[in-house]
Amino acid sequence: MITQAERERIIALIQREVVPAIGCTEPVAVALCVAKATEVLGMCPETITARLSANILKNAMGVGIPGTGMIGLPIAIALGALKGKSEYGLEVLKDITPESVEEGKQMIAGQGIKIELKDGIEEKLYIEVVCLADGDEATAIISGGHTNFVYAERNGQVLFDHRTKTGAEADTEDVDLNLSKVYDFATTTPLDEIRFILEAKRLNLQAAERSFKGNYGHELGKTLQSSRSEQSIMGSNTFTHILSYTSAACDARMAGAMIPVMSNSGSGNQGISATLPVLIFAEENGKSEEELIRALMLSHLTVIYIKQSLGRLSALCGCVVAATGSSCGITWLMGGNYEQVAYAVQNMIANLTGMICDGAKPSCSLKVTTGVSTAVLSAVMAMENRCVTSVEGIIDEDVDQSIRNLTRIGSQSMNETDRVVLDIMTHKRC
Repeated sequence: MITQAERERIIALIQREVVPAIGCTEPVAVALCVAKATEVLGMCPETITARLSANILKNAMGVGIPGTGMIGLPIAIALGALKGKSEYGLEVLKDITPESVEEGKQMIAGQGIKIELKDGIEEKLYIEVVCLADGDEATAIISGGHTNFVYAERNGQVLFDHRTKTGAEADTEDVDLNLSKVYDFATTTPLDEIRFILEAKRLNLQAAERSFKGNYGHELGKTLQSSRSEQSIMGSNTFTHILSYTSAACDARMAGAMIPVMSNSGSGNQGISATLPVLIFAEENGKSEEELIRALMLSHLTVIYIKQSLGRLSALCGCVVAATGSSCGITWLMGGNYEQVAYAVQNMIANLTGMICDGAKPSCSLKVTTGVSTAVLSAVMAMENRCVTSVEGIIDEDVDQSIRNLTRIGSQSMNETDRVVLDIMTHKRC
């Protein structure tokens, strides 16, 4: 039984982790850090140096920056200085205009922006920005979480220093989750206390619908929705609608559409993948608003739980985690009990553990689609009481141990994979 105090801590955790974001989270987080450093400096910087962890660099290199029609970090950094407001958090770039984009291009042309790999750090999520102007210098550092400022100084005067703890991970350590607790919370909490999760429905559905009307990224969602693809190849049904809506929202986000999505644990794609499959299944199967709210909460909190031990950034593709959440939500909507929800998790882990993250980019929509298609298949298997057994691969009889096995692989053993991926990405001739 979850106590009221524990329930309140879980709700506070969800409200910290499920938040709106515009654009891919990593370049936006860099822009946020630049905005803060600029505010500390008190004037527009003449030069900006961004020192980034490998995972931030990997995920910020190949994505569109909202409202710019451009790809990559330099324009995000320039606009963070010119128009960014740190109080906006992950919506830091929402005030940009065509005029400010042109100013940003001029700043880039002036070669005042430097981007470096930060060596000698253990944090996978680390952003350090140094701004200079008129002989003054300001530094801001984000670490542990995409909006978690741990350090700021101006001209050697330290304004705050919280670097002794690793940011957001430290904020969540008082909430001890397991899958059973996640399930109980989602299915028993008074509805009015968790109704706020419907905002994820609104924002992420809006992103998908915008994508269907435009031309974003590889247009996977639009392609899947086309009559030729749906009717002649895959059919038009709940399954294909889940794929098209989820990939469409991802298309728009990764291509730099100026539209917010509801993120989860610092990732918009995770928020999309935890939301839209559950929503589409619920709507097309006549589920009530209460059922939708509880299924969405089960999905999003499962993602948060897994990310607690995986970490915010790793070599493991985030869609593995997010689609595991949506598989839980879909299983519950199918009438599944706790045991069957656990089966869905086991099936997901057995199938998608090896999917690597090779950076945020438009083709993430393909991985998202792979993840959510597996989510549906895992749910169907679970409802037939079919589950990958503990004699197979990394699966354990205890579902929470299986999750720890997954996150151990993603956070520890794939570190060398991460280094090789980054090396390949930074040495391509393109």
